[in-house]
Amino acid sequence: MRNPIIVLLAMLLAITITPNVPLLAQSSGAPASKRIAIRAGKLIDGRSDNPVANALILVEDGKIASVTPGGAPPSGAEFFDLSNATVLPGLIDAHTHILLQGDVTEEDYAVQLLKQSIPYRALLASRNVKIALDHGFTALRDLETEGAMYADVDVKKAINDGVIPGPRLFVSTRAMAPTGMYPLLGYAWELDLPHGVQTVDGVEGARLAVREQLSRGADWIKYYSDHGYHYGDDGVLHGIVNFTDDEAHAIVDETHRLGHRVAAHCISSDGIAAALRAGVDSVEHGDGMTESEAEDIAHKGVYWVPTIMVGAAVAPGRGGNWTKMVNTEREAFGRALKHHVKIVFGTDVGGFAWTDLNETLEFHYYVEYGMTPMQAIRTATTSAAELLNASDRMGSIEAGKYADIIAVSGDPLKDITVLDHVGFVMKAGTVYKNELR
Repeated sequence: MRNPIIVLLAMLLAITITPNVPLLAQSSGAPASKRIAIRAGKLIDGRSDNPVANALILVEDGKIASVTPGGAPPSGAEFFDLSNATVLPGLIDAHTHILLQGDVTEEDYAVQLLKQSIPYRALLASRNVKIALDHGFTALRDLETEGAMYADVDVKKAINDGVIPGPRLFVSTRAMAPTGMYPLLGYAWELDLPHGVQTVDGVEGARLAVREQLSRGADWIKYYSDHGYHYGDDGVLHGIVNFTDDEAHAIVDETHRLGHRVAAHCISSDGIAAALRAGVDSVEHGDGMTESEAEDIAHKGVYWVPTIMVGAAVAPGRGGNWTKMVNTEREAFGRALKHHVKIVFGTDVGGFAWTDLNETLEFHYYVEYGMTPMQAIRTATTSAAELLNASDRMGSIEAGKYADIIAVSGDPLKDITVLDHVGFVMKAGTVYKNELR
């Protein structure tokens, strides 16, 4: 049973951080019923190879009714003139942690698990989802609560019920790791401390954990494939594999049997190989991806979510191999491009503080590492929607899809950093930000 005090506090926070948006207008579960017309000076629709000039987007009941070049807005429709802007689909960040506020050191992480209550962390999460929305992200895949149990399910419900503003959430609740392989670790043995994941051991334990998390509202299942990263004499980034093959296969098999998908945290080559043997749907981080693994990932159609910016953000604070791993992942990115791996945008925000960096910095790395700006944009639109099995609803500006639309001044195809300053945000036909008046 949910604590009514927590719900009330979340409502008060929503009102505080969005003073000019009526509470009921924030609902994603009840989209606006009015007709809206948007004039796009340049439209990047997520599908076409080239932008469309002077496009008219008609929105009805929170969905896109039509997209046409030219034309006049229909009589009686609310009109947004973005003729001096570039319009794009709402962005999707496929690797976030809304209940985490940065964990560069073990001390940072311990403070959150030991000194912050889950209700307080949920309040911070309600702030974080608003930050994401303001940055143009209209959907997030949140890959575990890091010790906050099933609070992500409650935040998702609060957004869907119109209690707080935020992106569409696809949540994975607690994540999984075996005994002794995920913090909090290293404290006196007689203390029973919380862990950032659900501890799972054995094949039957794995199946039970999947069923429990899905029954509590998880959309995705996530597990930790490895830890203990180090470079071998072969120059490859190695690690200690967490689960036995039978355990990992049980997690994946049970999740797929029940109609859901699996994400695996795997930074080392060994962790990646183990996750691929288990049959996961997405590889998270993947710094140590070798040539043969890139080829295997592409062949199997597995998605890769590289989360480059978090490695660059935490490396100075962690030292050791973490600094070298930033360049290792850059090399992996080149291999993935060569083998046409399906790359999806993800930042691991929460691993760095939500208030420190704009998630769009991830785009900068993709372009720097060899993508065209259009390819980079697609990682956070059409490709991300495919990963989420939601291509019929989001990821592009097409008739029948959610009216999740953003706009920027300037042309991100010429300068990807333009996306750092999103000036217009619409989700399901409701405008949450408009600085392009």
